Amino acid sequence: MRAWIVTDGKAGDELQCLAVAEALGITPEIRRIGPRAPFWWLTPYGPIDIRDRPSRRGSPIAPPFPDLLIGSGRRAVPYVRKVKRASRGRTFTVFLKDPVTGPRTADLIWVPEHDKLRGPNIVTTITPPHRVSPERLAAARAEPDPRLASLARPRVAVLAGGASKHYPFHAEDAARFLAGLTRLAATGVGLMATTSRRTPEALRDGLASLVARHGGFLWDGKGQNPYIALLALADAIVVTADSYNMVGEAAATGAPILVFEPSGGHPKLRAFLEDLERHGAVKRFEGRLEAFRYEPLDSTPTIAEAVREGLARHRRGLGLAGSAPQAPEIP
Repeated sequence: MRAWIVTDGKAGDELQCLAVAEALGITPEIRRIGPRAPFWWLTPYGPIDIRDRPSRRGSPIAPPFPDLLIGSGRRAVPYVRKVKRASRGRTFTVFLKDPVTGPRTADLIWVPEHDKLRGPNIVTTITPPHRVSPERLAAARAEPDPRLASLARPRVAVLAGGASKHYPFHAEDAARFLAGLTRLAATGVGLMATTSRRTPEALRDGLASLVARHGGFLWDGKGQNPYIALLALADAIVVTADSYNMVGEAAATGAPILVFEPSGGHPKLRAFLEDLERHGAVKRFEGRLEAFRYEPLDSTPTIAEAVREGLARHRRGLGLAGSAPQAPEIP
C-alpha cells in the first residue's frame, strides 16, 4: 500500500493528514508542493505549476502513483486532481477541509460540520482529525511527565496561539488574556503553558513571568515536547480561539475547555465553538475555573474508517487483491 500526503507544508494541514494516515496504520510519503506565481494565484481552480508535471524530474507528484493520496490546503487541490487523472483513476483521493471546487474534487472529502459542503462522498464531524488519541493520553497519564506531575492541582493547561487571518491578536488581546490568567493563577492552580510559532512576543514573555511567579511550567522549546502530557494531566484547559486544531485536540480529553476569544473572529469559527458548546465541551474563559464534564470527542477514527471503507470499495472496483489497511492495534 503506497500512500502520499500532499500539502504545501502548512503544519496544521499536514498534521491532520498524518493523523488520518496514522489511524489507518500506514506510513505515508510526504509530498510538499509549492506552486509559483501565477499558478498559485489561480488555486484552487487552475492547473498545477508546469514545472511540477509528473513527467519532470524532481516533481513532487512524480510516479509511481500511490494507492491512496490524502491532501489538504487549497494550493494542493490542483495536484490532487492531477494525480487522479494521471493515475487513470487508480489512486483513491481524499481531501481534508473544503476544497472550494466542489464534491467532485476528490473521491472522499472531510469537512467540519459547520461547513456547508455536502454530498454522498462528504464526511462531517464536529472536530478535526488529530493525533491526540485515547492511547496516547492513557500512556501519558500512566507515566506522568515529571516536569508536570509535581505541579499544584487543579492543573490547568494553557494553549496559547496567536495572530491569524481571522484573529489578529492585538496587544490589547494579549493583555486581556494575561489578566485573566493572572486572576486564575492567584487561586493556586498549577499552570502548564505552551505557545505556538504565532504567539506574540509580549504574550510569550508575559506567560514566562506568570508561571515563574506562581511556580508553573512553560515549555520553552527545549527537551521533549510535553503537549500530549499537558492535555492528559490537565484538570481544565484554557485555549485561544484562533487555533481550530488546538481546540479540537483539547476536546479529546473530556476536561473542561475554557476558550479565550481575541478580537476579530469568523462565522465558521463561531459556529464551531457553538457546536462544542452544545456538546457541553466549552465555555468562555473569564479568569476562573468552571466545573463540567462531557464525553470526549475524537473524530479521527470516524474519518479514518470512512477512508478505509471508501478505499476498499475503490480497490474492489479496480479488481485489486486486498481491500484496505486494517486498523492498527495502537495508533
